[in-house]
Amino acid sequence: MTEFDPDKFEDKYAHYFTELQQAYKNAFNRMNDQYDSELVHAIDQQVLNESEPFYDGDGEFRIDLPDDPYGRLSGGLVDEDRFEDVLESHVEEIETELERVFEFD
Repeated sequence: MTEFDPDKFEDKYAHYFTELQQAYKNAFNRMNDQYDSELVHAIDQQVLNESEPFYDGDGEFRIDLPDDPYGRLSGGLVDEDRFEDVLESHVEEIETELERVFEFD
């Protein structure tokens, strides 16, 4: 495990690409086990692929999403309320996984 350095997280893809991939993958797998896999896959590929993780300090991460996440979803898989609930859960899972991968939990 690479020791976490908040300053290096500014250039996260150069320093922590593997850890970021692992956190997103772990969150995806957990979500895929709990929710409709078609919806989870669509959120992963059409919304979260444009998300940006940030370190807020004190072991806390946040995920910034692209504008109009529901509008990015093709195929009308679910209504917007259901989409928002699943997306919120997925973002929380990613944030939790980032904390775990970087050994903050």
